Amino acid sequence: MVVRMFIAALMCLLLVNTQAMASAWPKSPNVKAKSWLLLDARSGQVLVEHNAHEKLPPASLTKMMTLYLAFEDIKLGRLTLDETVNVSKKAWKIGGSTMFLEPRLHPKIGELLHGIATLSGNDACIALAEHVAGSEAAFAERMNEKAAELGMLDSHFENATGFPGKNHYSSAHDMALLGAALWRDFPKQYEIFSERSYTYREHTQPNRNRLLWSYPAADGIKTGHTQEAGYCLVASAAKERSRLVSAVFGTDSDRQRSSQSRVLLQFGFRNFVTIRPTERDIRRQVEVFQGTEDHVWLLPAAPVWITVPKGDEKHISFRLSYPAPVIAPVKKDQKIGVIEAVLKDRKGEHVIASIDMQARRDVAQASWLGRKWDMLRMWWAAEEESAGNEGTASEK
Repeated sequence: MVVRMFIAALMCLLLVNTQAMASAWPKSPNVKAKSWLLLDARSGQVLVEHNAHEKLPPASLTKMMTLYLAFEDIKLGRLTLDETVNVSKKAWKIGGSTMFLEPRLHPKIGELLHGIATLSGNDACIALAEHVAGSEAAFAERMNEKAAELGMLDSHFENATGFPGKNHYSSAHDMALLGAALWRDFPKQYEIFSERSYTYREHTQPNRNRLLWSYPAADGIKTGHTQEAGYCLVASAAKERSRLVSAVFGTDSDRQRSSQSRVLLQFGFRNFVTIRPTERDIRRQVEVFQGTEDHVWLLPAAPVWITVPKGDEKHISFRLSYPAPVIAPVKKDQKIGVIEAVLKDRKGEHVIASIDMQARRDVAQASWLGRKWDMLRMWWAAEEESAGNEGTASEK
């Protein structure tokens, strides 16, 4: 009887411990592409990937960066939608996908944006680049500067169109990152990517993104194809709080790039959920030395979103790490460490997100006497701290 009770108690304990842990991270789907990636644009988290940092020709996915710079200039007041543009012979004769521009025409910036986003017009890209930067080469320099600023470390651009070039390359990771940035930084302009067709003068052409017709949640973003690159697609879709962006490089056909993008998006919506922790979950108070106050509250530098496997919403914990000791003066919004979102499963702890933390208010430096007193406090705290954690404070 005693043995049975012991076994029953042990099984209950094991069950409780199992339920307290998260399930394993969902296994990646089978995607037929040379490289691919799926991320949540709200949280910025990569959910699944394959060869995502391989440098490959991006073809017309390049035009996402061309549009990013145009949207930015409009936002900053450097461009207006009604501004007219000259069409050079280079733009007129570029070939490939076009919106049928000619040197006698003077399209507006707004028309060029539709021509690039919906029609993938190479002529529109060159006309825009020359108008904005004086030449396509100068515009490409701006593209590379912006890529570095956005953290696109696998990318280098030689032109505004995506025409093949020895030093023109990107990756599934970088293009998904760029797609998320377009949605985040220009939510109003982002609506252009859901346009199914566009008419310029007498020419009506469809958007090449098949998902806009076949997948109701899809609302963008850009296709690409050359013989060297294969068929590529950065796609986006939204359901509830989740905003997913997928990138597939090097599929075999137009139909396959759409079907494989759909596989990724459906996998994401089926297996993950995006949550927003409350400020109470995230904020922390840390000790301050040599200041007019002994503590300061830390808050996240930006709104926090976390993407987790469905069913694991309650298995997320938050752990603060910061350089210690914090010594006054402290300025409001000064970065002081990071808070990590930790998911614990049977294989251990996994940091799935890292959030910068900032001081909520100023803490001025204390008087001479106050600073001397705090030097004693710091000495005493150092004596109590274990050698392994010396110099860094961290929650356990």
